[in-house]
Amino acid sequence: MTDPLRNQRVAIMGFARQGRALARWLPTVGALPVVSDSKDAQQLQLNPADWPQVEFIFNDSQQQLPPNIDVLCVSGGVPLDTPMIRDAYARGVRVTNDAQLFLERCPAPVVGITGSAGKTTTTTLTGEICKRAGFTTYVGGNIGDVLLDVLPQIKPAERVVMELSSFQLEIMTLSPQYAAVLNITPNHLDRHGTMQAYIAAKANIILHQHNDDFAVLSKDDGNSRALEDEVRGSLVSFSMRELLADGAFMAGERLLLSGLCSPDGAPVVIGHRQDIQLRGDHNVLNVLAACALTGAMGITPADMLAAIRDFKGVAHRLEVVRVKDGVTYVNDSIATAPERVLAALRSYHEPLVLLLGGKDKDLPWEEMLGVALTKARHIIAFGHAGEMIARTLLTVYGESQRVTQVEKLEDALTKAAVVAQPGDVVLLSPGGTSYDAYVDFAARGDHFRQLVAQL
Repeated sequence: MTDPLRNQRVAIMGFARQGRALARWLPTVGALPVVSDSKDAQQLQLNPADWPQVEFIFNDSQQQLPPNIDVLCVSGGVPLDTPMIRDAYARGVRVTNDAQLFLERCPAPVVGITGSAGKTTTTTLTGEICKRAGFTTYVGGNIGDVLLDVLPQIKPAERVVMELSSFQLEIMTLSPQYAAVLNITPNHLDRHGTMQAYIAAKANIILHQHNDDFAVLSKDDGNSRALEDEVRGSLVSFSMRELLADGAFMAGERLLLSGLCSPDGAPVVIGHRQDIQLRGDHNVLNVLAACALTGAMGITPADMLAAIRDFKGVAHRLEVVRVKDGVTYVNDSIATAPERVLAALRSYHEPLVLLLGGKDKDLPWEEMLGVALTKARHIIAFGHAGEMIARTLLTVYGESQRVTQVEKLEDALTKAAVVAQPGDVVLLSPGGTSYDAYVDFAARGDHFRQLVAQL
């Protein structure tokens, strides 16, 4: 069958991970890729001769739409108000992304997962459960592989699990067959502008489903629960607080499935909370969401439990880096919003030395800082948001004795190693993005690991 993109000139904005995957894949379906990037070939570390089927426009600082373009592909990190995207909409050029193109062509059932927090953990665990059930499973999207790279080898009987961000979802007009919204709390408001726009972007993961699809929503998160009226297919839920007719939930210390997620419709025990290797109620919810998704797919509780017991979590998410002199050093660099720091704080009963900072996303910090003062022996503020954090602690809570402001992460760790006592946890859970000093949260977490190893 001829692909709809055959002989179409497809512009690709940027030549990072997603752009390179698009440039590899588009020629395989007969499309004509045109890459536009503000950098030159040397900065991008590429030789155009290695990409004979790709047209390059380097040093494109003006970001104008190239001539005679039929489709524009954008990466999640590109705001929709950039000149090239505005020009494309004005000219009636289709604007899409790699996730949409993949969903349009994937022959296997797709599980899509979004949320303000917990996406990667839930996506990874869902993939592990599918593998445990015997499915060849591909995990990617906003994490790991760009799935277009493996599209030609995917077969109908296999499974695909995708993490989808609000940046990807806001322009998508297709939803996966199994879709979960874990939670929606203030995040990325510097990009989306309003909470309403952010929620609308997340909602796209279920808005284009069909009658035979499944939407998995949280009963414990108000914004996720509020999407129940928008469900087109079957609704299943997950909760730590409520007993559910259809979904995955907790009763005492037991994890259960019911209704559409249960093998015979009757409530069935998956396992117990102690089977979960991860800290915190937020991770229990992540596990329940993965069970609701895979239960809707018909996977057995035994396969779920086996995967849950083996699952040790994902890097940069409450990751224990080292125990030195009785002090535990924990890397939670993924915490790029105050809500995520709150989840981390609630996971610990030990005294904390808390490292906060990075780049603020115009989010509210006051509630989290109030909780931090009840949990932390000392708070060390660093980076772009450091001054704001220290100022808020002083002006709102009158606290300065237990607060230190420093410039860089290495300074923060040096101070933490001095003030921490045996039995304490030194917790890097910044609350801000990494973009004031690092290319991403993973680079920041890797640097933290290196610094801790050098103590």
